[in-house]
Amino acid sequence: MVIVFVLVGLLALAAVAGLYWYVWRRLVRDTTSGPGLARRAGTVVFVAGPVLMIAAVAAERVGAPFWLQRVLAWPGFLWMALSIYLLLGAVAGEVVRPLLHRVVERREAPSAAVPNPAPVPQTESVPHMESVPTGAAPQELPPAEPPRLVTTPSRRLFVARAVGGAAAAVAVGTVGYGTYGVLRGPRVKRVTVPLARLPRSAHGYRIAVVSDIHLGPTLGRDFCRRVVDTINSTQPDLIAVVGDLVDGSVKDLGPAAAPLARLRARHGSYFVTGNHEYYSGAAQWVREVRELGLHPLENARTEMAGFDLAGVNDVAGESEGHGPDFERALGDRDTARAVVLLAHQPVQIHDAVKHGVDLQLSGHTHGGQLWPGNYIAELANPTVAGLERYGDTQLYVSRGAGAWGPPTRVGAPSDITVVELASLQA
Repeated sequence: MVIVFVLVGLLALAAVAGLYWYVWRRLVRDTTSGPGLARRAGTVVFVAGPVLMIAAVAAERVGAPFWLQRVLAWPGFLWMALSIYLLLGAVAGEVVRPLLHRVVERREAPSAAVPNPAPVPQTESVPHMESVPTGAAPQELPPAEPPRLVTTPSRRLFVARAVGGAAAAVAVGTVGYGTYGVLRGPRVKRVTVPLARLPRSAHGYRIAVVSDIHLGPTLGRDFCRRVVDTINSTQPDLIAVVGDLVDGSVKDLGPAAAPLARLRARHGSYFVTGNHEYYSGAAQWVREVRELGLHPLENARTEMAGFDLAGVNDVAGESEGHGPDFERALGDRDTARAVVLLAHQPVQIHDAVKHGVDLQLSGHTHGGQLWPGNYIAELANPTVAGLERYGDTQLYVSRGAGAWGPPTRVGAPSDITVVELASLQA
């Protein structure tokens, strides 16, 4: 197994290296006329970028000093996002390149060669011209100069620079706008979910769902404050934080999470773990959020006005012996009452269906975060974003408020969702 793992790792590394070489060739080598400062600078960027990216991920995973994580995170993670769109731009350029070659060829064709004008024959005698003696050999005209070609920049170099420059500009613009979208904070979405067992007394009950805040080296206290202010502005009846709150230890990120103490809802705030809590010290974070005023639901259930609210641990907790336990959370409940379940990952919907859950609230997917990542997310999750029905159980998946890795989203805007419960009872 170890040999297979090493071989797979080497193949993956070779594939990534090959892709970087391809992008470097299209955007650096092909756009420079030869060895020089521009090519050297581009090569340095394409070597330093991946090194910083790997270092940023490794520093976060091994718990390096937090100041080092912050130093590496911004350039390393932004390069991660930028490299994706540089690659997509280079691939798209393969379609544009031959078309641009044809356009340039047609524009150059009429002026490819400009010969010297032919001498105009003289038909009238020129005064004071000396006559040529009779019998003398005719005087030969000087030989005509060869046609002079109009010199233009290399067509290949021009096309490479045009395509490469456009690809780089689009990639930088896409990542820049996607980063701005995250840093400005999530927007509010509103969804109405009808529940057959919800009594009329609970009709219109509003739950503010927030997931995947991902406080860490790039998203800190100011970002947390914006998320809290946005949630409070919706004036919900209940707040549900459905996992992946942090990427780091309580020691490093406790101050960043402190604004959560200002969350306000009529019936309180509740929390369940996500997979990233188990990379960051889940037990310590459960204690921390409790001190901040949130109520952790660790495979537990509580009765609300008109329905039950339950929560299960994330599946990543199984490695620590603290995985999800649906029987403990839901086994002895009154089945006549509606139940809303907080579970970080959408894949937990299958257990929710077996236990008669009315509505599961989840996150985890980020909606794909970076297009076309949504297609990859669809392979691993039953629902990537939005509301879907599985038998008698409905599943709502939030795209999340923050971002993991690159503080960037493309095609998957961040959100805080206000889920309004609607009764179907007369």
